[in-house]
Amino acid sequence: MPEPDRIQDFLRRLTPLARNNLLTELERLEACGSALPGCATVVEKLRTEFRKDGQPHRLDNPARYFFAPLEPLLVDGAPEHTNSGRILRGSLSPIWEWISRNLLPTMARDFVNEMNRQIATDNQREAGRVVNTFQTKVVKSLEGTLNVPDSAALARTKLAIYTASHAAYDDVTKMLSVLRARDALAKLGDALPAKIGKFDDAQVTKILALLDGVRKTNAETVPFALALVATRLKTPWQLIRLATKVAPSKNVADVAATPYAAVVSMVLDRLEDSGSALRIALKNNRVLVAKEILTEIYDAEYALRVRIDRFDESDWGKRLQILMSVICALVEAEVSRFPDNIDHVLASRSLRSHQSLAGRLTHLAWKGRDAVSDGAAYWKKLISA
Repeated sequence: MPEPDRIQDFLRRLTPLARNNLLTELERLEACGSALPGCATVVEKLRTEFRKDGQPHRLDNPARYFFAPLEPLLVDGAPEHTNSGRILRGSLSPIWEWISRNLLPTMARDFVNEMNRQIATDNQREAGRVVNTFQTKVVKSLEGTLNVPDSAALARTKLAIYTASHAAYDDVTKMLSVLRARDALAKLGDALPAKIGKFDDAQVTKILALLDGVRKTNAETVPFALALVATRLKTPWQLIRLATKVAPSKNVADVAATPYAAVVSMVLDRLEDSGSALRIALKNNRVLVAKEILTEIYDAEYALRVRIDRFDESDWGKRLQILMSVICALVEAEVSRFPDNIDHVLASRSLRSHQSLAGRLTHLAWKGRDAVSDGAAYWKKLISA
């Protein structure tokens, strides 16, 4: 049997629900750069069946309203690149299917019908009330489901019908935390600058005050609050300043003991995602994009190692070493494709800006400022003793 006929026969044997779930899963893999080889034909056939415009799946309007509190925390990536403050965008569709078909099917249907009416009349105030009511119902249902081992296990099984991603269940638990704290996170979002270009001491102090307020009222919200701050930073690695600022010293053990130590893992997670983006850019011969990504990677690597003392001796440092080994292998594989007499842009020393004179002076400035800050903190502590 010819290959196209075999594919068609395979798809015909599946139920419409199974075919729709298969399409959603293939699109999720495609979005995070993990598309299966040879699946393009299957995706094309399934989109013809389920997508009138042939475009990748997007959540309908009621679902997008429901997930709105999660929007600033969503990331595109592979399931293994997750942390406590981020939710995978690819998890939303299977979670919505599970809510609609298994968790609260009748309430979800009523919610969709009511939201469609409010959206059609552009009644945003009433739409907001409807969304808030349904979110509260989902929170109560999830609390009852996830706190009972048998119910939680059944939820895992049902979710597996809609996705093979092992992150989906964890993302459900994160969604619960975010929906519980949606008002506090919205208040924090309004208080933060739209874009933080210069994350200096004054700015760090202001944001730490906001984060302290969140931590005192709801500690489980802190990872999401940190992730929200990260979305506003022009230079993402500077997120680590939230931990180094409150640590008694820049020693890695002191940084790890702060309430905001999770920011270091968040920066490392972003580096992992950047490594994946670099792989995709190189695969598609987008060398200039790869150059930009690689520059950001080198800058973040350098900052972690010089802003936190004895970083390489920590678990964070070991993880960074593994990440950079993978990234270096990608770069070496790309550069080796060209003759030795041709200078490849990714092999340029200029990508590592810290190796330049300006970079070394910046390093000295960092160390000098850190020494002054540490000394001032010590002197203040000594006086107050």
